[in-house]
Amino acid sequence: MDRSTRTSDDVLRLLDGLFSADTDKWQGFYDDRTRPVPFFVDKPDESLVGYVEAGLVPAGGRVLDLGCGPGRNARYLAERGFAVDAVDLSAGALTWARERAAASGLEIRFLHGDAFTTPDLVNGPYDLIHDSGCFHHLPPHRRVTYLDFLTRHLAPGGHLSLTCFAAGPGGMGSELPDAAFYRDASLHGGLAYTADALRTLFAVYEERDLRRMCDEPAASPRFGESFLWSGLFRRPLENSIGGVGSPC
Repeated sequence: MDRSTRTSDDVLRLLDGLFSADTDKWQGFYDDRTRPVPFFVDKPDESLVGYVEAGLVPAGGRVLDLGCGPGRNARYLAERGFAVDAVDLSAGALTWARERAAASGLEIRFLHGDAFTTPDLVNGPYDLIHDSGCFHHLPPHRRVTYLDFLTRHLAPGGHLSLTCFAAGPGGMGSELPDAAFYRDASLHGGLAYTADALRTLFAVYEERDLRRMCDEPAASPRFGESFLWSGLFRRPLENSIGGVGSPC
């Protein structure tokens, strides 16, 4: 009999256990690199490229690629002079990412583990945290951890660049209510979000962009799928900053 749950961290770990199958799947997810998975392509997010090229995210700062996968965004940022840390749960993803970085002669610090539950795995503050597909794979209780993570690791005036599943027509991900994921002990492939939900969750940040990602054709040097949101949120210093609008 186990009655050891006594702290908030114990509760979070207890709830994590309901979704162990969702977490474990990432360990072998990248073993077959020929699978037709959209984000296996070696292309950066079109939204991230747009933010960098528009000067919204000044070059030369410290960046964390959160849930970096095969390193497509980390490599783009390193090529443009950012000091990049990249973290992922999957050893297979990091092996692939390291190979891509080495082939390009890039220096990227790759970190293996769960950035939300392993103290000191990452070392902020960062001027930019880029999350391309990590957030929508978190169970609802880990949103609390995610927001705390940003508070600890995103520098004042720094930016969160986010892509996540979009609810509604043409979107992707589960639109079940939060309680249903605990009833089913499954994330059903990832959680869909509305624009209003994202604005509520990141209300203390300054919204600089929030739109559907642009669809990019196969020949494009950028990755883009319209079933995803693209968002850019700034940790405030003093003044509010207006949005950047849609480039599509």
